[in-house]
Amino acid sequence: MATKWRSAARAGRARGVGMGVNRDWETVMAAALERCQPGEAVRRALAGRDFSGGQLMLVAAGKAAFRMAEAALQVVRVDKGVVITKYGHAPGALPPLEVYEAGHPVPDENGYRATERALEMVRGLTERDHVLLLISGGGSALFESPLVKPEILEALTGALLRSGADIRSINAVRKRLSAVKGGKFALRCAPAHVTTIALSDVVGGGPDAIASGPAAPDPTTCQHALAALKRYSVEIPEEALPHLLTETPKALPNADCVVAGGVAELCEAAALRCRGLGYETLILTDSLDCEAREAGRFLAAIARRCHESGRKLAFLAGGETVVHVAGKGLGGRNQEIALAAAEGIRGLDDALVFSFGSDGTDGPTDAAGGVVDGGSMDDLERAGVSPEAALRNNDAYHALSAIGALIFTGPTGTNVNDLSALLINGKEGKSC
Repeated sequence: MATKWRSAARAGRARGVGMGVNRDWETVMAAALERCQPGEAVRRALAGRDFSGGQLMLVAAGKAAFRMAEAALQVVRVDKGVVITKYGHAPGALPPLEVYEAGHPVPDENGYRATERALEMVRGLTERDHVLLLISGGGSALFESPLVKPEILEALTGALLRSGADIRSINAVRKRLSAVKGGKFALRCAPAHVTTIALSDVVGGGPDAIASGPAAPDPTTCQHALAALKRYSVEIPEEALPHLLTETPKALPNADCVVAGGVAELCEAAALRCRGLGYETLILTDSLDCEAREAGRFLAAIARRCHESGRKLAFLAGGETVVHVAGKGLGGRNQEIALAAAEGIRGLDDALVFSFGSDGTDGPTDAAGGVVDGGSMDDLERAGVSPEAALRNNDAYHALSAIGALIFTGPTGTNVNDLSALLINGKEGKSC
């Protein structure tokens, strides 16, 4: 049965061809999310696998953990296990699994307790036994057993997130302060074999990066972690230093991993729907990795260049931008992309930019992202909102909320990174 997502954005302003674009963005977003639901990816990855001979334990962690575990139970017989997901992402029970909700993006006590329960379940396994590990975006925060005081781990994680550090830098630090990250969970399961099925929310999608690689050899070094903390001016607590100087496993003979889905699939699904709607479509990248507001301005620059081409055009970019938090406002990277694009497409009644997180969450907000068109700047001015001031204060949420330009989906059941898009219904004129 198709999943239904609620969305909210500007409605009712008739500006001719622009309204066609306004209708289309919701269709494109829904198609992309539908294609990237984790169930089929898990079932495909499990096809033909043999877990006979001993016990099968299941551990699922991440924003898509519930749906991944649900799909796995339809394919294999599981003796017991643990599911750990974000608050509001577990719609019910999954016997024989124990389901926990916990904190994200900063770990909390519920996550620590759930992870300890998973470690208890895999203790004492033999070489005949199997562990099925299902991980998705958010697993780094949700699947955690800290080697330092939790408040130290939380402070370091929070400081790196606020600094705009990339996910690889954050993970290099977290792996060394954790008893399960950086391949350490696979060591705790030995001699049992660990099979990981992962949905990637990381640009590049390597198994070691997804949820900080609990069952993957870690290519980063202690020097990487220390350099990241220095680069982003994060002070190292004395208690953390010995762990930051302790190396992670570089080989795990009892583990294998399948990356079953990622942002490339999200982009392709959106592109397929765009083409079905008559757009000439170009995927700019599925590895977007830059400042969020710069990505928004770049999409707006394309709109200015191409809006008079007389062609119906779609430009898509998947990945994960960064936000350097300097203000005290509320928002997320996708909301900043949309708000930053608003000025550049001002007056273009045939252009629209939208950006959303595939998990339904953008930053510490209840919105998935934002959507703007050629009339958004006028709307913001009428609402007394300065986009420049809002961006300086990292307050895109309240700016977009003032004009009804936030996107709300609720938890989507998946997490394969972000999608940003520019849709143009061109007028006759110069070529693009």
